[in-house]
Amino acid sequence: MGDLSKDINSTFKTSKVKALINIIYTANWIASHQNDFFKPYGISPQQYNILRILKGAEGTALKVQTIKERMIERSPNATRLMDKLCAKGYIERCPSQEDRRVVKIGITAEGSTFLSTIPNTLNEILLKQLTEAEAEQLSALLDKMR
Repeated sequence: MGDLSKDINSTFKTSKVKALINIIYTANWIASHQNDFFKPYGISPQQYNILRILKGAEGTALKVQTIKERMIERSPNATRLMDKLCAKGYIERCPSQEDRRVVKIGITAEGSTFLSTIPNTLNEILLKQLTEAEAEQLSALLDKMR
């Protein structure tokens, strides 16, 4: 990946327009790399995110809504993604004792083991061209934009 103008063979009216197009282009580049990275494991980046959220809950089952709120990429099909993880035995539904209408989701031992087989190298691969200071600056600029 190089200069955006060359990558998409285009010029831009202003630097702000170029920045916005660059963010969208880069988001798609990241998504493509994530999909390629997780494909051999048979899960999507969103499913990986769900497993990480549940692993981070340290044995506490979470409401589906809580999981959806914590997802990096909020997905309208999060329940379907969880159904697929449940079918693989990586997560389980835990009916609430207090309220039968509430279902919580917990990671299984198999899900924790599976998660530990996925190397934590994707961020390093995607950000290898940036120094720590540049990554901090990029993050600050993106925060400012939002």
